[in-house]
Amino acid sequence: MLLTKKTGSTQAQARSPLVHSLQRGLSAALPTMDRRGFLRRSGLGVGVGIAASQLALVKKARAKDNDAAVGAGRVEVKRTVCSHCSVGCAVDAVVENGVWVRQEPVFDSPINLGAHCAKGAALREHGHGEFRLRYPMKLVDGKYQRISWDQALSEISTRLQDLRKASGPDSVFWIGSSKHSNEQSYLMRKFVSLWGSNNCDHQARICHSTTVAGVANTWGYGAMTNSYNDMQNSKAALYIGSNAAEAHPVSMLHILHARENGLKLMVCDPRFTRTAAKADQYIRIRSGSDIPFLFGVLYHVFNNGWEDKKYINDRVYGMDKVREDVMAKWTPDKVEEACGVPEAQVLQVAQTLAMNRPSTIVWCMGQTQHSIGNAMVRATCILQLALGNIGVSGGGANIFRGHDNVQGATDVGPNPDSLPGYYGLAEGSWKHYAKVWGLDYDWLKGRYASKALMEKPGMTVSRWIDGVLERNELIDQDSNLRGVIYWGHAPNSQTRGLEMKRAMDKLDLLVVVDPYPSATAAMAAMPGDPKDLNQNRAVYLLPATTQFETSGSVTASNRSLQWRQKVIEPLWESRSDHMIMYQLADKLGFGKELVKNYKMQQVKGMDEPLPEDILREINKSNWSIGYTGQSPERLKAHMRNMAAFDVKTLKAKGSVIDKETGYDIAGDYFGLPWPCYGTPELKHPGSPNLYDTSKHVMQGGGCFRANFGVEKDGVNLLAEDGSAPVGCEIQTGYPEIDHVFMKKLGWWDELTDTEKAAAEGKNWKTDLSGGLIRVAMKNHGVHPFGNAKARAVVWNFPDPIPQHREAIYSTRPDLVAKYPTHDDKKAFWRLPTLYKSLQQKNVDDKLAQKFPLILSSGRLTEYEGGGEETRSNPWLAELQQESFVEINPQTASNRGIKNGDRVLVKTPTGGNLNVQALVTDRVGPDTVWMPFHFSGRWQGQDLLAYYPNGAAPIVRGEAVNTGTTYGYDSVTMMQETKTTICDVQRA
Repeated sequence: MLLTKKTGSTQAQARSPLVHSLQRGLSAALPTMDRRGFLRRSGLGVGVGIAASQLALVKKARAKDNDAAVGAGRVEVKRTVCSHCSVGCAVDAVVENGVWVRQEPVFDSPINLGAHCAKGAALREHGHGEFRLRYPMKLVDGKYQRISWDQALSEISTRLQDLRKASGPDSVFWIGSSKHSNEQSYLMRKFVSLWGSNNCDHQARICHSTTVAGVANTWGYGAMTNSYNDMQNSKAALYIGSNAAEAHPVSMLHILHARENGLKLMVCDPRFTRTAAKADQYIRIRSGSDIPFLFGVLYHVFNNGWEDKKYINDRVYGMDKVREDVMAKWTPDKVEEACGVPEAQVLQVAQTLAMNRPSTIVWCMGQTQHSIGNAMVRATCILQLALGNIGVSGGGANIFRGHDNVQGATDVGPNPDSLPGYYGLAEGSWKHYAKVWGLDYDWLKGRYASKALMEKPGMTVSRWIDGVLERNELIDQDSNLRGVIYWGHAPNSQTRGLEMKRAMDKLDLLVVVDPYPSATAAMAAMPGDPKDLNQNRAVYLLPATTQFETSGSVTASNRSLQWRQKVIEPLWESRSDHMIMYQLADKLGFGKELVKNYKMQQVKGMDEPLPEDILREINKSNWSIGYTGQSPERLKAHMRNMAAFDVKTLKAKGSVIDKETGYDIAGDYFGLPWPCYGTPELKHPGSPNLYDTSKHVMQGGGCFRANFGVEKDGVNLLAEDGSAPVGCEIQTGYPEIDHVFMKKLGWWDELTDTEKAAAEGKNWKTDLSGGLIRVAMKNHGVHPFGNAKARAVVWNFPDPIPQHREAIYSTRPDLVAKYPTHDDKKAFWRLPTLYKSLQQKNVDDKLAQKFPLILSSGRLTEYEGGGEETRSNPWLAELQQESFVEINPQTASNRGIKNGDRVLVKTPTGGNLNVQALVTDRVGPDTVWMPFHFSGRWQGQDLLAYYPNGAAPIVRGEAVNTGTTYGYDSVTMMQETKTTICDVQRA
């Protein structure tokens, strides 16, 4: 973190630019100021600052449409969940007369244990932030002007219909949000389906899509296997590409408790992070070289016979082939050459993991955001399988997600290659959802340009730029993208910012739906190259509520669901996302179909779909991943009785009857972590640790999913005898449960007549009665998704055994020759994707000499995501007032750079980022590092004038992604952010 010194000295004022005044509209940096001065300039006042801010809140409350409660003396406590990272910290908001006046962390929460981080402690300001978008706006002659909701919805819907008529439904790209609740995420995917396109996506594409694909294709489900709490049972932990101390601060509570009990902590990262400062061992690797390191560790595991041979024999397919590959390719000399880690240190990591089992591995975007991110993820999974660490308490693959509901949005939200619950795009999946939605399949099919496009994955959010800019004949759909809807997404979190600006200018329609209009608004209004500007382009901003002005469920990284109560009524003219979806769908002609199964509630005199009913529809449809048992009633009972759950196991300590529902939480795990199978009435407790055979399936136990057939090349893919969960009547491996298998087992007559009618011709994922699941699990202890071996070899991926491949932009042309990237791909996610041709061009152009430093990026404690929301919070903005670049002292000295200097970070894209230098040993001589939360400055220019009036963030800075380079994962289109190349010069 780069803090500006709080002093009034002339010297400090001359050297330390600070925050920018929104009230006075200054575009230049201000002199250093103390806390009181900062608050004065940010609009919160001084002296009785808190009291003054409360007066402003009361004024807001009086300005609401319905002010009957104001002055009534009513005090309420509303339980909500922090809207930042994925830990899932619970917060009690105190509301007086409809105004949120103070908050407390929930001390009974088994997840956050009464703790807050900086962002959580400042949460109240996000709900009533002064710098939110207050009313709809339209870009007119380069300036945003206020318009009515009726005008906005009418004009947007007319333009959408015109685009649909002229170029088809696929000409519009819909970007959803990992800030949406589960209900809003689900409704967004349903909305886009009824619009007639699969061109939709959200933030998970650019944070953990490689994780989801890699993990799901290894053992069944693409999610964190254990929990933050369960890490207290670990004996060793390896963090690789994860800086939890800053990205997930409260998660460190559980690790520090484990450290007190003897846990050995190792951190592998190109940068010495705050997490590394707590470690027993710190391993510095070259960014992008995770596979050489991980397989170097695996080499020593195999070489010393430390692998779990019985576990591998019983539960893993293909480890023998992995062993051959690793032992031949990743000898210690090759490992050190590729990743820079000496043999002794690699051996020490291997020995620590092997001698301190159960051991766990944690990873985040440091491992996922690469052009071989899927392979890096699978290499980590393979190491854990070799050690027998999956499916055991204290082990697991603990994958820390980013946004508060990025897990839930991934599970049930707007993915371009699946329907909610990871149901594919095949005809059977569409018919399943047509029945759930109460719609005719043929009508639904008719909404699409063709059946082929209905069943073809759409574009990804990481590549929408190319959907606009690419030559039409190279795109695998009829039209280029002509409209983009940014529904809760920050553009500065995506790579290739300079090209993104060109793409925005070429659009016919750009709509931003957000409480904070984000950098999209400023980028759209900022003048670009006149030849790129579409003179007919229309840009609209719609004010959405925050998650504190509505209710709904949110899924933490450990797969537990929590229910948020509405804290305050929507402020100004903001409307909830699901209300806007309904109103826009109504204008587009499918509003009745969208909300057919939901009751409507009145908010500000308008109809809004009831979130509880949307969740019930999720419960009725998402059998595949067990989002079916978490009814609103069960979730609310958990939120009211948090103290009843154990902080290590997450299990209810005994019988506790919820006073409002009469529901007994006995046996449940907190938040009913998915999969929570069957109907709510089955009372499955949730699954705290995936694939754990030590428990009965009705107590959260499981096995590896039989999702890849029963054999491969004559080798059995089903688990061996004795590897089934406790109490299972089938002790050997078996395929998934369907109506045929159920009849062969002689269990069909255990279904009711109603269940038989629903289950005939179905499998456990499409049986809407839940009868197949009930009989298999409750009556026979059999897991409905079968019992198979995990796959160390994933034959359907480009590299069935993970292979190291150099980044497309690499500072090591010598290693490019040894480990080249993939061949170019045609029509991959509807677009051509460059690999080897671009990598070779970069070598031929000698870019490594011109840009000799690796530019990586990551998170800060104070800010989150694209940062527009947190940088608009005065309490957080004070803590980090500048965008900066960390540079090693040796590297800085060679360039004449001193700590605090203004420098230019230059990249091959033409990026020219003007930031402050932080000279530090945190990074090695070959690497520089920037936080990715900044926007609002563009290659030295302050964009304040281009934000909507009153809705600009307090702190603005250069976005690292203005300069990041091209590169995408070969399976998921994950962007490559961690291995951009650059040079740094004095400004």
